[in-house]
Amino acid sequence: MNASNAASAPEPAVVVRRRGHAAHLVLSRPKAINALTHEMVGLLQAALVDCAADESVRTVVLTGAGERGLCAGGDIVALWNDAKAGGTEAARFWADEYRLNALIAEYPKPYVAIMDGIVLGGGIGVSAHGRIRVVTERSSIGMPETGIGFLPDVGGTYLLSHAPGETGTHLGLTAGSIGAGDAIALGFADFYVPSSQLSTLLDDLEVHDALSAVQRSAEEAPTSPLLESRAWIDEAYQGGDLTKILTRLGESDQADAAKAAAAIERKSPTSLRITLRALREAATMGSLRPALDMEYRLALRCHAGHDFVEGVRAQVIDKDRNPQWQPARIEDVDDDTVAGYFASLAEQELGLAPARDIEKETI
Repeated sequence: MNASNAASAPEPAVVVRRRGHAAHLVLSRPKAINALTHEMVGLLQAALVDCAADESVRTVVLTGAGERGLCAGGDIVALWNDAKAGGTEAARFWADEYRLNALIAEYPKPYVAIMDGIVLGGGIGVSAHGRIRVVTERSSIGMPETGIGFLPDVGGTYLLSHAPGETGTHLGLTAGSIGAGDAIALGFADFYVPSSQLSTLLDDLEVHDALSAVQRSAEEAPTSPLLESRAWIDEAYQGGDLTKILTRLGESDQADAAKAAAAIERKSPTSLRITLRALREAATMGSLRPALDMEYRLALRCHAGHDFVEGVRAQVIDKDRNPQWQPARIEDVDDDTVAGYFASLAEQELGLAPARDIEKETI
């Protein structure tokens, strides 16, 4: 390759930089808010396996390029195109993505995720399972999947179901987003660091122990509006009957409860039923891997269904914000249909549980 060709070569979608004893992994698709592609999942996996074996690496740090956020989720347009074509690329993508999520959750070295700006869906999968998770005043964290005919995946059912009380159920069904205070309170993050201190933090991570470096820059976290609302949230969202939840929200004297009911009623009825059951099942799981196995079954079946294609069309492609769900009413989603989403995939099962050794994890 000559000098001019080298100069024009595009930067990889995941940039790996060595800074002192830290390996800095940068998601680098800033125009797409670093939305994850299958290639990026593979690059992250390979980098993490290499860093785990490299004794000179003491800390792994994840950030996103650009000013808008860490990661806006998976490449939803590619997944939509695959669904319309009846393809299998999405299944391969999710299998590898969920393996990456498990790898991050079990990583043997400190994994510091800087959850600055927008962090949605797949972005949560590569950050919120890490050992040290940092949020800023710009953090906007959410799992909007029920609004596109999907479900909170990448371990989202596990995180949401293990949040205090029913706060995770509220967030999952409404497809809302949260800031730094709620993220820490709900278990999606650990430390609050003002964005003005991030460059200092990255410098400190080069030379200091990861935890002490973060603590040097951390400040008191903002309050959590969701924790302050737990009384009505816990009362309204109890149980596994979605229609009763909506009734309780509608009967509440809290204005935010009425807003929550209105938000839920705009989402895919099928996704809502599936998500609620998945949250209840994930709450009984003691680790991430079985939740990822469950989510893989649900993801493949949602991908093959009507509401995913229609939801992405309405929200992302045509942007008319007017999805035509099938069925259109929650009461028309029967129990047998919901159960079918959770049935075994037989030879297609992801099979992440029980845990395996990190060195054996490959794509």
